[in-house]
Amino acid sequence: MSARYDCSDAVQRAAGISAAIEAVREGELVVLPTDTVYGIAADAFTPEAVARLLAAKGRGRDMPPPVLVGTVRAAEALVEDLGAFGRDLIDEFWPGALTLVAVASKSLRWDLGDTKGTVAVRMPLHGVALDLLKQSGPLAVSSANLSGSPAATTVDEAQAQLGSAVSVYLDGGPCLGGVASTILDLTPTIPRLLRAGAIDVDRLRAVAAVITGDDTAGPEAPEADTAGPEAPETGSAGPEAVGPEAVGPEFKPAAPHPLAGGPPEASGGGTPPSA
Repeated sequence: MSARYDCSDAVQRAAGISAAIEAVREGELVVLPTDTVYGIAADAFTPEAVARLLAAKGRGRDMPPPVLVGTVRAAEALVEDLGAFGRDLIDEFWPGALTLVAVASKSLRWDLGDTKGTVAVRMPLHGVALDLLKQSGPLAVSSANLSGSPAATTVDEAQAQLGSAVSVYLDGGPCLGGVASTILDLTPTIPRLLRAGAIDVDRLRAVAAVITGDDTAGPEAPEADTAGPEAPETGSAGPEAVGPEAVGPEFKPAAPHPLAGGPPEASGGGTPPSA
């Protein structure tokens, strides 16, 4: 039976975070609020838990979830290289609605799905999510919805879709963002926009050079992937994506991506996400 905690109450919030950490350690699933949409989370380093997350959403290994982190240091431990612009983008937009896709560290022992050697990472701007992530460590997180359905912006919507597949629901109230995170691929020399989202490309370009689907691809721009991004439902790591993300009529993928699979978070160069 699922447990639900009202995080607007300090006592329930503390109890809920503790219960969520215990559930994650046991390989179970947790739903948490983020600054974009609600996400469904699992321990990123427990393959069985990640498989359970994908099964709960009704999606396959071809749509790996993004990974949410509670600190920049945790993100740096997951990737080989942030490229020429990654650190500046993190300094400007994290915590926040920007998912970065990079080559995953070869020393990590995990299985997020068919990531093509990349991982999509994000640090969300939400107190409950950050409290959990700082104690649990990196979590594989996708949008808290069944694949093909709208991403949940309230815990009620998440629970109606995922039900008893989730052990702990953390109710942080309605998500104020409601728009999927922007997904940027750092694997090419010049970062490539994989999914347009909450952070406008003009804001990105104030910090770094960015190629979009409207730009003429140069020698550094990779060929577009045939699979659609998981913009928020995907990731390699999800998610947002990232993991979790909601995709409304304004959602316009900049280019198809294997980690993106639907309306919530995607990954890049080789992996995308949902929250």
